[in-house]
Amino acid sequence: MIRIALADDHKMFAKGIASLLEEDDDFRIEGIFSNGLELLEFLKTHEVDVVLTDMNMPFLDGAGVIESVKRFIPNSKVVVLSMYDDEAIFLKCQKLGADAYVLKNADSDELIYTIKEVNEGNHIMSFQKVLQQNMDDAYSDHYKQKFKLSKRELQLVRMIKQGMTNKEVAGELHLSVHTVDAHRKKIHAKLGVSSVAELVKKAIELGI
Repeated sequence: MIRIALADDHKMFAKGIASLLEEDDDFRIEGIFSNGLELLEFLKTHEVDVVLTDMNMPFLDGAGVIESVKRFIPNSKVVVLSMYDDEAIFLKCQKLGADAYVLKNADSDELIYTIKEVNEGNHIMSFQKVLQQNMDDAYSDHYKQKFKLSKRELQLVRMIKQGMTNKEVAGELHLSVHTVDAHRKKIHAKLGVSSVAELVKKAIELGI
């Protein structure tokens, strides 16, 4: 079970993220806070595995949260939730010690997999990965509705269809091989296939 605390001054967004994460049996939301000070007060008496923090908050912002968590609670990981695909902000967060950086408009599975990667120590922090979160996909809506495939999963299907190995896909998308393997298992289940050959055949049939 991954214990999570979330700080964001937009209450509806924070509650939405919490509800989304609680649908996954691997997550437990320990607290939702509207600023960094409330979060840090909570962390004085409660242990969490992962802290999710917005950057722009009153009283204590995300930068202050990252610094404080890394200084006083080094065993907890910090994932930044940001509206900005700005490299300067990304590099600042990375320098302060953030473990990951996820855009607020990224697919939900991007956040889910990132939290799991960070908790396992497998996450590769890369600005290129941040930019990929913001890329539109012309096929995404149709296949998300029909097969519940996310943008990331569609990317993987196309790359597997091209004959790429898990290692090659991981390198291209700045993911760990473990995460790519987890994605593939989920894709197999959604499309009802059990092998790479069946997956490629299905992808051709669907026009992915």
